[in-house]
Amino acid sequence: METLLNDLLPLMIASAIVPLWIILTLLLLRGEGGVAKASAFVGGAFVVRLAQGIVFGLILGAARDATGESRTSAITSTLVLVVGVLLLIAAYKKWSKEEDPDAPPPKWMTALNTVTPLKTFGMGMLLLLVGAKSWVFTLSAIAVIREAQLGMAGGVLAYLVFAIAAQSLILAPIIAAAAAPAQSAKLLDTVLGWLERNNRVITIAASLIFGVWFVWKGIAGLLG
Repeated sequence: METLLNDLLPLMIASAIVPLWIILTLLLLRGEGGVAKASAFVGGAFVVRLAQGIVFGLILGAARDATGESRTSAITSTLVLVVGVLLLIAAYKKWSKEEDPDAPPPKWMTALNTVTPLKTFGMGMLLLLVGAKSWVFTLSAIAVIREAQLGMAGGVLAYLVFAIAAQSLILAPIIAAAAAPAQSAKLLDTVLGWLERNNRVITIAASLIFGVWFVWKGIAGLLG
């Protein structure tokens, strides 16, 4: 169990530290009916993540039965290596493209006040479906859990922990806004402003740190 946690924790943190998701959630919370819209947004992403867990958990389970434990370990290490490479590419692309601080926000960001909870639910589903890194994070987590051989109940519980932890940084402001809307409004606006100013730096730093870590883990797993 300790080994599983050590392998899953970096995937949980890397999945959670995505400034765009946090910024979108905070922007949704600022508008009328913000808690409902933001909750639907997170719910859409969570439904997709659960579907990924069911489908690919079954696929990896069948692959393990057909090819054996050593082959499954190689698949897990390869997925972790791919995560690392994608993160390093993301860090380089973000570093090489200097953003204009005076540029106006994209039109889709300014239109968030007019969307309905149903639309934000679909938006959450779509963003997770089109995000390559999100797919690889989830597939890597599934592979790590399958390799731990926890059984059906243990595997489901471990994946639910991963799925919730991966969305913890967007769940936290929603809970705060629902529990204490007036008191949390100023704090959430401050956090939003800070994230918008430091989005580039956070993305580069997180992608670089976790990219190096996952590349090392993937190579070590393949060589071991």
